[in-house]
Amino acid sequence: MMGKSITAFEHIQSNNFKTILLILLFPCSLVALFYIVCFFIYVGQYQNALPMINQTVLHGMPIIIGIALVWMFISGLWGDKMMLGFAGAKQLKKTDEYKHIYLLVENTAIMAGLPTPKIYVINDDSLNAFATGYSPKNASIALTTGIMKKLSPLELQGVIAHELAHIGNRDIRLNMMLIAGVGIFGLLADGFSPIRTPQKNGVSIKTGSSSSKNKDSGFLLLLAVFITLMIFHHIIEPLLLLAVSRTREFAADATGAMITHHPQALADALKKISKDSTVEILENHKNMAQACIYAPFNAKPLFSLFSTHPSVEERIKRLEQMAGNAII
Repeated sequence: MMGKSITAFEHIQSNNFKTILLILLFPCSLVALFYIVCFFIYVGQYQNALPMINQTVLHGMPIIIGIALVWMFISGLWGDKMMLGFAGAKQLKKTDEYKHIYLLVENTAIMAGLPTPKIYVINDDSLNAFATGYSPKNASIALTTGIMKKLSPLELQGVIAHELAHIGNRDIRLNMMLIAGVGIFGLLADGFSPIRTPQKNGVSIKTGSSSSKNKDSGFLLLLAVFITLMIFHHIIEPLLLLAVSRTREFAADATGAMITHHPQALADALKKISKDSTVEILENHKNMAQACIYAPFNAKPLFSLFSTHPSVEERIKRLEQMAGNAII
């Protein structure tokens, strides 16, 4: 039994709610984490630490809230460009040698009742694809050269329909915000590192060579911000990525199959993709895995709970069950 399915409208509503919840909880979770970090830093050094903790948090909150606002601003305006940049994707034009790909995407978008997304090409012989954008009106699809060459037209249409389903279901907005956030927080965590703090008058702030109380408190504030960003970047953000339900892949598979009326074609495409999905340029951008139709690198999590995608065997099984029910 596959359980109760939800409609596309219900899936869109769910993702819209998750997006709003993510935006609302993001600054709150940062402030809470910052307070906890300050608590552990100050309790070990001062007897009456609580007033100092509250003062540090009060001074640090503008920084934390400012970071949250920067994240939301950048992810909204440039999140899709960041994702396409990570993949080294170049926009495809009608006049290019892949004109037939443009026509295939255009026709499939019409079948899905969606605007035709911009099409990007990733110069890699592997088989993979992803979609990005804040809404269907400004969405983009990226395809590797390998997936365009190695799949049959019907299989490739199934992949395109899968990505269009992500666009229609608003999965792409969640992906964009989370993936952009990972990139931003990685840079900020590195930039706030006390190890990289410049020296002043030959005295390193990190070593605390100066006995100045202001310098000590300044260093502790910097240290607390740095630790907060590092914990958020390496622990909280990966959990947020996994919090976006993997059932969205099942929903995109099912919706894509309904768009093309050929679930077996998408099942056959997934069989080929799973054998050759590694995109070399994405090896250093592990956070991009959840956006792709299949993990774009070889490393696999030890437990399925920590996987960004359901097993390909289960996805194929469900599609073949749909094919057996003759969706035409």
